[in-house]
Formats: sequence, C-alpha cells, structure tokens
Amino acid sequence: MVPRAALEAWGSWRGIRTSGLERYLDLIGSRLAEYRPRTEVEADPEWKQVIPYLVLRDGGRIFLMRRTRAGADARLHDRYSIGVGGHVHPADRGLAGGLHREWGEELDATFRPEPTLLGILNDDSQPVGEVHVGVVFQADAAGRPVRVRETDKLSGEFVDPTDVRTVYDRLEGWSQLVFDVLAIGEPAEPVPAR
Repeated sequence: MVPRAALEAWGSWRGIRTSGLERYLDLIGSRLAEYRPRTEVEADPEWKQVIPYLVLRDGGRIFLMRRTRAGADARLHDRYSIGVGGHVHPADRGLAGGLHREWGEELDATFRPEPTLLGILNDDSQPVGEVHVGVVFQADAAGRPVRVRETDKLSGEFVDPTDVRTVYDRLEGWSQLVFDVLAIGEPAEPVPAR
C-alpha cells in the first residue's frame, strides 16, 4: 500500500491515468510503500492498497465474468467484472507476482498471461475505491481457452464488447472505468476528482 498523500502528489483523479505512469510505479516500489494487514487499512482512506488488475482479451473479445450469489460479499452478487485482481502479498514480491498468483487462483488456463500496462486506476467515489488503487494490465489469450476456477462463485466467457455494453450498468465500478477506456479504442485521460 502507499500513502494517499504521496499518490495524489501529482493531483487527485477519478478514472485511469495512462501517461506519467513511471512516477506511480516508482512510488509503488519505493520505501514509502509497505505491507500491512488488511484489517488495519481496509477502512483507512489515508492509505491506498495496491491491486494489480488484469483484463483478458482474445483479439477483440473481452473475458466477462459474472459473480453468483455464492460469494461472501453480498454487494458483489450478480455483478459483472472484466478484471481479475486482488491484494498483493509480501510473498508475491511485487505487482507481477501478485498478478500471476491471482491469475492462478481465479482462472484455469494452460498459459500464463504476458501483460502490458494499461494505466493506473483511481476511484474515490465509493468506499471500496477510497482505500484501493489499481494497476491495470491487459493480456491476449490468442485463441487459447480460459475458464473460471470457482464455478460456484463465478461464470465467465469471452464476449464481444457489445455484450459487455448490455450489462454495463451491472459492471463493478472499476470494470466500468476500464471498459470506457477499452471501448474508445485508445486511452483517454481521467477527469480531476472534485
């Protein structure tokens, strides 16, 4: 996690930053970043927990997942997501390790993704986003099959962007922000937070 004040030294924003990313990545890897138990910081907006967040594509299609009612967090029931991600643990040894661990826990595939950086995501408009910042990556399955592991909690498949648009209002907030960037075809700068 990183101190909010350090993250916002270049301004606060809502959306995905796609330029000037080196300074954010340097901050995440700096001595200011630290690991703390989630119970200590899950409700502390002075800190931003860093979440690697991977969008998987297959050419023009996007891997769309739907959460079932079997999950523990009722706020996520029947919600859709286009990203796989989660908290980075000390044993992960950084963002890449966290991203690959989450990939292995969430998805079943015969390959490891080769992610490329898309941007840094921030959204303080809701309580969960107030304490998290996303490092958004994308990767291409290149025709290789992918399935969700925990089929009691998730379903997922590659769909056309028009299919994602039909469930847009039921996408999780981060997925909406990422989809907005992907649907345009080229990243757009975020709006300043107010």
